[in-house]
Formats: sequence, structure tokens, C-alpha cells
Amino acid sequence: MNMIAYESLVRSENAARKYLVKLCRKSGHVFCPGCGERKTYLLKDGRRRCSSCRYTFHDFTGRWINNVKISCAQWIRILKLFELEVSARKISIQTGLSYPTALKAVETIRWSIFVANDTGRRMLLSGEIEMDESYFGGRRKGNRGRGAAGKVPVFGILERNGEVSVEAVRNVTAETLLGLAVKKVRRGSIVYTDRFKSYDSLMFCGYRHLRVDHSKRFSRGKVYINGLEGFWAFAKERLIKYHGVSKEKFPLYLKEMEFRYNNRHEPSLFRLLAENLTFLVPNLL
Repeated sequence: MNMIAYESLVRSENAARKYLVKLCRKSGHVFCPGCGERKTYLLKDGRRRCSSCRYTFHDFTGRWINNVKISCAQWIRILKLFELEVSARKISIQTGLSYPTALKAVETIRWSIFVANDTGRRMLLSGEIEMDESYFGGRRKGNRGRGAAGKVPVFGILERNGEVSVEAVRNVTAETLLGLAVKKVRRGSIVYTDRFKSYDSLMFCGYRHLRVDHSKRFSRGKVYINGLEGFWAFAKERLIKYHGVSKEKFPLYLKEMEFRYNNRHEPSLFRLLAENLTFLVPNLL
């Protein structure tokens, strides 16, 4: 979204609301968020009632955007600032909202990304695949890399010329890493890794497995994991500005980095963020 379009949305609450409501009604129809029925009728107070289950709702009922009671124009401003990677504290200053409200709004956006990433990826990664693990956390004395105390291990899978998929994991045992590989990568794919022993059984899981020995070289023809190394650098460069993220919230930030990396060639993330925010919240949350 260019600045002219953005300014036209935040200029009035009505314009901002129309934009967000339109995203809620992709098919052009209003439907009950409770049972999915299209037949509803309008009440005097502006809400709607389902003709089938009698559920009463408004435009944003059951959607992520309803998690924070702020105006639509304020949501548009927050989405734009989040797109630009502005922190919650600076967002609170620039929007005039309290810090707890701005933080809740930003965390709601991250939750919408987290769930959209988890439910939106239906196709298995395939073709030429890179796998690697990395370790995230604040600066601490002691070992670095594998065996680093207090760090959060993250397993990454990258489809060359495609997407990256990353998960925070409890450990980097063969059982953990191979379990995720089988879940996310199509059998028959070519998998490139380093010589970490947890990857030794990939060939028995239906993959063609080629390894590069980083103690000798970083690539051997097409055998390299430079794509994933690029993602690790991308993510860590952005996460360092938060001066530490709790282990409980780290998966949200990690999925945000995955989302930003996979959409890095998009001219604007704004619409994607707005679409996620207007999705219905799954019942399991």
C-alpha cells in the first residue's frame, strides 16, 4: 500500500472501517461466524442475527481484530507501523495509545501470523531442500552453536526457490528432526545438510541425502545450505533489536520472521497483515 492510499484510510474512521470490513467479506457475503449460515438479518443497533442459530454478531465478531477494542483507523496505523518493523513501545508513542494496548495489538498481529502460517501451508515442500538447525537467545558466556547453554534450538527447512519453514524445538535429536522432515517434506526430494549426526537416517526416510562438511568447505557444487544460513542471518538481525525475547513468546516472533522472509519480495506486507487480522480465530484458541 502506497502512502497516498494509506493516508486516505486513516483520514476517517469510516474509510478505515470499510476497508477492514471488506476484507472480512471476501466473497461479498455476510455469514454467521458461529454456524456459517449466510441468511442473517440486520438489527436496529447495527448488529446482525443468524436466522439459523440465532447468534447475534457484528462485523468483527470472532476475528483477531476484535481482540483489542480500538478504532479501525488506529488498527490501520498499527498495521502500517508493524509492517515497517516499529516496536510496540514506539507504536504506543506514535499512535497515542497506552503501551499495554499497543503491545496487545502487536501480539494479536503476531498470533494471527502464527495461526495463518500453521494452517495455510497445505503443500509439502519438495524438490531441492536444505535443512539446518540454529540456536537463538541472548548473549551468554559458554559454548556457542550446538551445546550452547540456555539457547533455544530452531530447526529450519528451506525449499530452494520456495519457502522456508522453521520451528522452535525442544532438542535436535534424530527423532525430533526426522519427525518434522517427514511431516513437511515430500518423499523423493533431494535434501542437503551438514554432517550433523541427527541427519544420518534421512536416506532411510525416502530422501536422497547429500551432505557438506563445514570443517573443510561451505559448499560442494550444489551441495550447500547457504539459503538457510541466509535466513538465520535475516532473523537474528531483526530479533536482536528486542534485547531478549522470552521463551514463551519466542515462537510468535520466529513465525513473524518466517512470514517476513517468505514474503520479502512482496511490494507491501500491509494487505497480507490486514487479511490475517480479519480471519476468524480458530475455536481451539
